[in-house]
Amino acid sequence: MKLKEIAERLDCRLAGNGDIEITGVAGLEEAGPGELTFLSNPRYARLLRETKASAVIIANEVEDLPISCLVSGNPYLDFARALELFYRPPQPNTGIHSTAVIAASAAIGENASIGPYAVIGERTVIGNNAIIHSHVSIYEGVQIGDDFLAHSHVMVREFCEIGDRVIVQNGAVIGSDGYGFAQKKDGTHYKIVQSGKVVIEDDVEIQANSCIDRAAVGETRIQRGSKIDNLVQIGHAVKVGENAILCAQVGIAGSTTVGNNCVFAGQVGLVNHLNIGDNVLITAQSGVPSDVASGQKLSGYPAMENRRWLRCAAVFNRLPELEKKIRELTKKLEPTGEE
Repeated sequence: MKLKEIAERLDCRLAGNGDIEITGVAGLEEAGPGELTFLSNPRYARLLRETKASAVIIANEVEDLPISCLVSGNPYLDFARALELFYRPPQPNTGIHSTAVIAASAAIGENASIGPYAVIGERTVIGNNAIIHSHVSIYEGVQIGDDFLAHSHVMVREFCEIGDRVIVQNGAVIGSDGYGFAQKKDGTHYKIVQSGKVVIEDDVEIQANSCIDRAAVGETRIQRGSKIDNLVQIGHAVKVGENAILCAQVGIAGSTTVGNNCVFAGQVGLVNHLNIGDNVLITAQSGVPSDVASGQKLSGYPAMENRRWLRCAAVFNRLPELEKKIRELTKKLEPTGEE
């Protein structure tokens, strides 16, 4: 595909030779002749003059750059769109595999593709254009919208509700029992029936081996547009707002509410019954023990304002040196016994 055609498809401004033939896309350091790359982070600008790519998607034209440019208002987004011009994931054939087990009372929409050994329970409703890969299990009474994509070994438990254009990656579990037990006098634990459900709204993606628990009563809800990374644990009766980004190994304890447009980096942990406002950013491995107002950027444990945490971390690295100085000063101040 010629570069000028890609510029038209992406609605980018072409600067340079539009007749270059582009055969694929790659990162700045990996790209070779005939490939298109991108620059979205200024920290990597030095690589522009080192890359072997034939063209780059960039926010601002760079003077004397030896390769052609596609000038974009959002280079990372347009790079993602460019990928789709060269690669599309394999699409399974429409139809139901002979080994799939589908309850007679289940209702499956048009153009479904249901793979080997998938199991769909009684009174389940699935919309149009569903792609359900092998060994997916969907329990009784589940309601699913259009354009659902479930990869192998996904589990959707009873009575959960899933909206349109939801993607669930391999091994994720939606609607497993919440972690609820009442302690008896003898110290043993009595299991609390988890009678609630999980609701997943439109345009959510849940990645591999993440777990979203059902509530004892009421619901656990993931609102539209949120993206959940691998190995995330969302407890019972949690509410996650719109367009949230929850990175790998985030853990959210039960009955916590998370606002819209929040970003939790890897291994962030939240205790139960918290209220987190909108537009909150929490950096990696932070622990949050209390409510957070909208617009905050937090780090560390217990989580605190990011700039304060950076100052504390700088002091922590100097503790051995400071401790030595304190000992020296203390020794100087100790009475000598002389008058």
